[in-house]
Amino acid sequence: MKRPLLSIASLALLPAPLLALAACGGGSEEPAATAPLSEAALDAVVADPGAPREQLARRIDHLFTGEGMGETRAVIVMQGGRIVAERYGEGYGEETRFISWSMAKTVTGVMIGMLVADGKLQLDETPPIPNWRRTGDPRGAITLRQLLQMRSGLRHTESGDPAYEADTVKMLFLQGRDDMAAWAEAQPLEAKPGTHFEYSTNTTVILADIAARVLTDSTDPETRRKAVDDYLKARIFVPLGMYSMVPEYDRAGTLIGGSLIHGTARDWARFGEFLRHQGAVKGAQLVPKGWITFMTTPSPRSPDYGAQIWLNRPSETDRNVLFAARGPSDLYSMVGHLGQYVMVSPRQGLTVVRLGKTDDAIRDPLVAALGDVVALFPVRK
Repeated sequence: MKRPLLSIASLALLPAPLLALAACGGGSEEPAATAPLSEAALDAVVADPGAPREQLARRIDHLFTGEGMGETRAVIVMQGGRIVAERYGEGYGEETRFISWSMAKTVTGVMIGMLVADGKLQLDETPPIPNWRRTGDPRGAITLRQLLQMRSGLRHTESGDPAYEADTVKMLFLQGRDDMAAWAEAQPLEAKPGTHFEYSTNTTVILADIAARVLTDSTDPETRRKAVDDYLKARIFVPLGMYSMVPEYDRAGTLIGGSLIHGTARDWARFGEFLRHQGAVKGAQLVPKGWITFMTTPSPRSPDYGAQIWLNRPSETDRNVLFAARGPSDLYSMVGHLGQYVMVSPRQGLTVVRLGKTDDAIRDPLVAALGDVVALFPVRK
């Protein structure tokens, strides 16, 4: 079966597809209680983190030193709105900007929600893509809702063997690289819109293009880039205090909204907290609560995916991105290639950020270890 790629830019350097998602059943093995815990590992956790301090420190230490973890570069745990644990790998720190990979999709999804709230877009209408609105074009049946839920029906193959056969690689590095959205939007339907789930980085680039189209009438690349950049800063990044964020754009001025936004671990944690507070920060509602509910509600065609975000729910396929068997069922997560996570658990008041480099095909132990961290915190009824 085809598995969803959690980001794509590094595929140009790799000889094989990078599409195996993490599967996670039970928890990972608890690091031996008798193993020495360094002072630095314990110091990374505050005195009263809302969970057993030494156990939390040990489980975070396991993310950095345990077998099968790959390279963990940053971990932040926030509980009840405060940082209760923060640790960085050698060479990384509070000022380091980390690449989002596919975590960027959730940022793009929130931006679209703001444009819907502004009255510039409608969920159940054909988006403003001129070619799709031509008389007789079957893509005119695609709605914004279907794009957000990855069920547009467009022919977008996320992986390939060899890798250069994947539509993501063609869009980012080959035929489509100069105007990614135009290339993605030109693809034909392979299924009736709304009937089939297919995770697609290309689809999120289409969403980013839609945002640019409603924010400016100009086709000038710099004007398009500035319109989206200013909107992201004014409506999301500055209100949330995410001052480190650096989005990337293609030559046509389209946000590469499926994979390329950079920011510090603390700023990624701030975005997770914004989601946990249902689109509000310091009492100000930046996007309607209903939009976050929509994003975190299972798609009609994929119980473990909402709208530009993964859900901790059982999959109807052999794809297991999180740890649904362990819960909590309301946990959801931004997930990026090579093991980028911003996990949000509303009933635990919890946001967990892990950034680093772990091959997608062997990510099971990492996901299990993150589940162990989450499991330490009580779940409110």
